[in-house]
Amino acid sequence: MRPGIALIGLLVCLLSGIWLTGSGAPAQAATTERVVVNRFSGVAIEGFDPVAYFVDGRAVLGTAEFEANLWGAVWRFRNEGNRASFLAHPEVYGPQFGGYDPADIARGVTIAGNPRFFAIVAQRLYLFSRETNRDAFAADPERFLYEVGKRWPALLEQLGQ
Repeated sequence: MRPGIALIGLLVCLLSGIWLTGSGAPAQAATTERVVVNRFSGVAIEGFDPVAYFVDGRAVLGTAEFEANLWGAVWRFRNEGNRASFLAHPEVYGPQFGGYDPADIARGVTIAGNPRFFAIVAQRLYLFSRETNRDAFAADPERFLYEVGKRWPALLEQLGQ
């Protein structure tokens, strides 16, 4: 392969946010934000409507027509009612721990949750980096939340730096 073509390929991967690793391990969240956002657009939870998890019981994409800015992130909603509900009670509808996976936080690391892997426990939304984490958390949320309670303050402080 010619060096010029390899360099162009590397630049395309870097600029598009695509990076392949051979380890198969999930990537660390590439952000120092307290809320997981797309680093190019500033959109939280990949544009999914956080209120829809509660109303519809599933992940539903929001639209640019119904956006709100909060906590340094752009949040998208599928309608004005969901937007208004979120703004009235963001502590209820926003993902806990800024969208980071609580199972990973319990292990002491911050990995961005995938909005497609979620659970609602005690009327709070949790996002997970993979299905196995979601399933383990759902089986014993108290144990995970106890561990998260011990580790989250220090991790949150690191994210704020």
